[in-house]
Amino acid sequence: MKVIDHIKQTDQTIFSFEILPPLKGQNINSIYNTIDELMDFNPPFVNVTYHREEVVYKRLDNGLMEQKVIKKRPGTVGICAAIQNKYKIDAVPHILCGGFNKEDTENALIDLDFLGIENVLALRGDSIKGETYFVPEKDGHTYACDLVQQVSYMNEGKYLDEELQNNTPTNFCVGVAGYPEKHFEAPSINNDIDNLKQKIEAGAEYIVTQLFFDNKKYFEYVEKCRKAGITVPIIPGLKPIATKKHLSVLPHRFHVDLPDDLIKEVANCNDNKQVRQVGIEWAIEQSKELIKAGAPVLHFYSMGKVDNIKAIAQAVF
Repeated sequence: MKVIDHIKQTDQTIFSFEILPPLKGQNINSIYNTIDELMDFNPPFVNVTYHREEVVYKRLDNGLMEQKVIKKRPGTVGICAAIQNKYKIDAVPHILCGGFNKEDTENALIDLDFLGIENVLALRGDSIKGETYFVPEKDGHTYACDLVQQVSYMNEGKYLDEELQNNTPTNFCVGVAGYPEKHFEAPSINNDIDNLKQKIEAGAEYIVTQLFFDNKKYFEYVEKCRKAGITVPIIPGLKPIATKKHLSVLPHRFHVDLPDDLIKEVANCNDNKQVRQVGIEWAIEQSKELIKAGAPVLHFYSMGKVDNIKAIAQAVF
């Protein structure tokens, strides 16, 4: 079932979350253990991230450095198929511009379609570590809106090979990312929303936001989107703060601000156990306010750990 249909069929706020594929060499049980912890809250869909290749350097015996390209977390497509088979809920794989050319993308979408996976989250993706700016693959997409357009064309039965005949259209529901505090590469929030609108016009049916800690920023973002003519559901993305290190890591990695009150509470904690509790309580208040305001879904970024998300869900769902 499509994410947009899950949203349309209820007037209640839905619970969903995102998981990471396990590191190469580990099995899928860590994914099952994560999902098992949260199934009591009836998630109709689960997002599965995709991680592009990374460049690592290994020192050789002669002292020279050897460059090697590796993927640390493969398996997104297989995990999505396993989730749908085991739990009978929908899996939403991330698809990226980075690391794929158009042919790669088409083949990945064909595989997903054959597996009965009807949803994708279309993202540009990050640059490879060491690159200052995002560099697309040769004959790949530079922007997420172009990736969305390719999925939309396939939904119309249009494939890259124009000589193909009697093509069967795919049936994907496409989600895209939104940034309440703007994408860090965008010159302004209004420019960022203009780019978002292009993704919707290309065929995206809903938006999932980057994590945020101040609901006011989400509400202002939704209002700006509506004024710009964007009418699709805008799903708030949440991540509870869990360690003191997050005070520096989260703003740096995700380009978000932390409210002064939250910073003070975390700074006054004696250890990370107390920080984790502060993060849970803060996210509970965020969640209650968002539900009251009619948020269609609360989408939690788990980063592999879910005990705090479970505590939040128990308090609000």
